[in-house]
Amino acid sequence: MYKLIKKEENARRGEFVTNRGVVQTPAFMNVATAAAIKGGVSAEDLKTLNCQVMLSNTYHLHVRPGDETVKKCGGLHKFTTWDGPILTDSGGFQVFSLASLRKIEEEGVTFASHVDGRRIFMGPEESMQIQSNLGSTIAMAFDECVENPAEYSYSKASCERTTRWLKRCKAKMAELNSLETTVNPEQMLFGINQGCTYSDLRIEHMKQIADLDLDGYAIGGLAVGEPAEVMYKIIEDVEPYMPKDKIRYLMGVGTPVNILNGVERGVDLFDCVMPSRNARHGHLFTSKGIININNQKYEHDMSPIDENCKCPVCSRYSKAYIRHLLKSGEMLAGRLLVMHNLWFYNQLMTDIRNALDEGRFAEFKREKEEIYGARI
Repeated sequence: MYKLIKKEENARRGEFVTNRGVVQTPAFMNVATAAAIKGGVSAEDLKTLNCQVMLSNTYHLHVRPGDETVKKCGGLHKFTTWDGPILTDSGGFQVFSLASLRKIEEEGVTFASHVDGRRIFMGPEESMQIQSNLGSTIAMAFDECVENPAEYSYSKASCERTTRWLKRCKAKMAELNSLETTVNPEQMLFGINQGCTYSDLRIEHMKQIADLDLDGYAIGGLAVGEPAEVMYKIIEDVEPYMPKDKIRYLMGVGTPVNILNGVERGVDLFDCVMPSRNARHGHLFTSKGIININNQKYEHDMSPIDENCKCPVCSRYSKAYIRHLLKSGEMLAGRLLVMHNLWFYNQLMTDIRNALDEGRFAEFKREKEEIYGARI
């Protein structure tokens, strides 16, 4: 259940109530693709880093260790020891991005596993069954992710198919949630808005899926190469047709600047692998802009990554030491770098919520937008 606390123009401050706790929104979900944050960050660490929601990947967990295995181990919460909300994506994006050979039919998609090449079939019912086995708090509907740019006619047909698939997802989830053997009988379902960069398709599709009265709604298929301004325009076009009393999720987005612009346009939830992926390569977000810890100028720098940061890394370690670890290929480097970037993102969301509480979000965005996008 989503509760809107207050608004500043289109920006929303709210709470999202789940059976695993209340999420203060806007919020960033930390991406644990294979049920772990890459870089050696544990569920216990996520608590320290002020993470509210962990996101795991349906496709990857289906392939390895197998969703039946996770179910036998008590579901994702018991498996990972993370006790907060978990969102699982549907597997749709991976089916369309990882599989070079695939066949899309009305029933679903047949494709080759990226691990061992075995043939896998996934459709709405299969995606819901896998996510039910995982026992996540929130399951995403199975949709078709279309590359940008795409032909209008194909995009339109894809939207129509995604709507039909969504109805099947809803029916299958209702069935699964009624079973005594279900890991989480209160599992929620989010629908996904598609339509590439065609505003009319996006709006029409949003109208159709809004009628299904789901637990939340996502905007998918953006941040895949189109200019940021195009993405912002699509959000602006779709937002008036998104239910006001349901949580809104912008999938796979993005940079701190993207998040500030998404919040301004009425988005509540975000996720992206960027903070952890960039961290493992030495690219770090700070209160003064983006730094590359690989640069030689940090070789003897005994100051923290960010003197204004209160994360466990900045309170203890120097740039010089972390740079040495990274250059030496030490595993500790990835762990420390990822922890810093995740703290930065989670702290950014806290700062955004505080600004909204105090009615100064527009001022906060103006002040931070240029800084957070700058490279030092």
